[in-house]
Amino acid sequence: MGNDKKEKETLEEQKTEEVTEAAEETQAEPEEAAQETAPDKTAELEKALADEKEKLLRTAAEYANYRSRTEREKAAIYANAVSDTVGEIIPIADNIERAIDASKNAPEEFRKGLEMIASQLAKTFEKLNITSFGEVGEAFDPEFHNAISSVDNDELESDTISTVFQKGYKVGDKIIRHAMVQTVN
Repeated sequence: MGNDKKEKETLEEQKTEEVTEAAEETQAEPEEAAQETAPDKTAELEKALADEKEKLLRTAAEYANYRSRTEREKAAIYANAVSDTVGEIIPIADNIERAIDASKNAPEEFRKGLEMIASQLAKTFEKLNITSFGEVGEAFDPEFHNAISSVDNDELESDTISTVFQKGYKVGDKIIRHAMVQTVN
C-alpha cells in the first residue's frame, strides 16, 4: 500500500508538472502573439493619435482665422458706420464755414457763436479720427483731390492747390469725400 501511495503521488506530481508546463506554454503563446501584434497596434495607435492631433491643429487654425476675420469685419463695419454718418454731417460743417466767412460784417456775438460751433465740430471730428485735407499750397494728389480747373499763378509751384472749393475728409485711410480744388499749371 505504501508503494501505491508513492506511485499515486508521483503520478499526481507528474500530472501537476504537465499541467503547469501546459499552462506556461499557453501563457507564453499569447505573449508571443501579443509581442508580434504590439508593433502593429502601436503603429495604428500612433497613426490615430497623429490624425487626431492634425484635426485639432486644423480646428485651432480655423478658429484663429475666424477670430481674425470677424475682428476685421467689425473694424470695417465701424469704419463704414462712422464714414456714412460723417458723410451726412460734412455738409453741415461746410455750411458753418461758409456762414463764418459770410459773417464778417455781422455782430461779434453772432460770429463768435458760429466759431464755437465750428470748434465743437472740429473736436468731435478729432475724437472720431476724422481729418480734413485740401489746403492752399498743398501738392496736388489725384487720390485725394478732384481738380475742377487750373490756373497760371507765379506765386505757387506747378501742381499745387491754388483754391479750395470744398475740403476733403477721411477716417483713418478711408476717404469720405475728395477735396474739390483748383490747381496751378
